[in-house]
Amino acid sequence: MKDVTNTGLPEWANVIAVFDTETTGIAPETTRIVSANVSVLNPYGEVEDEHNWLIDCGIEIPEQATAVHGITTERMRSEGAPAPDSIYELLTIISSFMDQGIGVVAYNASYDFTILDREAKRYGFDPLELPRPVIDPLIIDKQVDKYRKGKRTLEAAAAHYGVALTDAHDAAADAIAAGRVAQAIGKKYAADLAFPAEELHDLQVTWAKEQAESYANWRRSQNLPVYPGDGMWPVR
Repeated sequence: MKDVTNTGLPEWANVIAVFDTETTGIAPETTRIVSANVSVLNPYGEVEDEHNWLIDCGIEIPEQATAVHGITTERMRSEGAPAPDSIYELLTIISSFMDQGIGVVAYNASYDFTILDREAKRYGFDPLELPRPVIDPLIIDKQVDKYRKGKRTLEAAAAHYGVALTDAHDAAADAIAAGRVAQAIGKKYAADLAFPAEELHDLQVTWAKEQAESYANWRRSQNLPVYPGDGMWPVR
């Protein structure tokens, strides 16, 4: 394990990329990305670099999805960039950070990275090959604070760790808040999380599987269905 840096953060948390999407739904095989953000945060949670996409995904945005993120089909069609171009740009920039060993933070990463994987395949691009290192504050928070009561949504985690989130379900606001939550967790539990980004990634693969198995056992005990693919991380 490496020492914590003089910022009080584990080394992986000093410079992070952050990633979030807003989409047409939740089913990985049919969902399309309509907006996305990839930014870079410095050790103080300040945005050093920011990239935003509004994407013409080629299908109507359901009213239920618009009610969440506020993007209408009309706006998407008038302002959105072509989906193939945008997905290629997303893949390229995320890959560039990972090639540098910079952790890419995504809250509930298996959602965003699975959707991106399917979008890449939809447009004939090579998907991210075993994306790594990924930093998922949801997985890490469940690991370091297993018995905390209450919800584990991004909004709840932001409130718990003292991170402002004033425009939830906007890709940029969510991505940046997730990065700041990751840094807050890293600072609070620095001694427990003092790993290189790649090693922390590998630990999260194990933690995600263990957490999913525990939840599945609880669902079985309640005679509730168990969903295939749960526990696969960061891509289902």
